[in-house]
Amino acid sequence: EDAIILFEREMKEFRTKLKNIYGTELINQTLVLRDSCKESLKVLSEKWSKKLKEEDLMINKIQEYNNEILQQNQRISENQEHLTEIKSNRNQEEEQNKDLTDSIQELREELMKKKEIICSKNQAAKERMEQLCKSKVLFEERLGLKICRIHNEQLQFIFRHIDHKDPNKPYVFTLSINDEGDYEVTSCTPPLDCIAEFQLKVRETNNFYAFVANIRKAFAALSCK
Repeated sequence: EDAIILFEREMKEFRTKLKNIYGTELINQTLVLRDSCKESLKVLSEKWSKKLKEEDLMINKIQEYNNEILQQNQRISENQEHLTEIKSNRNQEEEQNKDLTDSIQELREELMKKKEIICSKNQAAKERMEQLCKSKVLFEERLGLKICRIHNEQLQFIFRHIDHKDPNKPYVFTLSINDEGDYEVTSCTPPLDCIAEFQLKVRETNNFYAFVANIRKAFAALSCK
């Protein structure tokens, strides 16, 4: 528009000069030429204006596409980071599951060993208890002894006919099988100083009959004091 205004002003000046020099006819030709140029400039201006608008739209579209691409790249980057984190967590979980599985297997094996040991000890204790029960009649007949099964799978041995002054006076000791499968005296009435020695000896020799006989002899010796 500035160029058109400038052009019109120059044309007016030119027309004035021409009018003074060549007259009206040339001026009219010049006016026709001016109008033609003006129309051409107007058409050209509209054309370029339209083209500029199209280019602006294209630039805006390109900018939108670029922004969308940037957003997509950002989302892809975030997804990749998230995927990496998921893979890392999965690897850690797999390692933890493996460690847990190994620990469970070790615990199972250890539990099986303990069960086998316990079963073996229980079997040994059961066999010893059965042996003691089978010996009950023999002890009662020969040593005046009564054997009772009491709480916690313990056996109570009650001697009588030891004290001549009081034949019915009881002399008692209680026997159990400990976790190691050994004989263990848990109580003794009246107490005997030599009970620990007898207990150690029966563990070494496994001669239970001699063990019971020695305790009876110790009770008898105690009654004579």
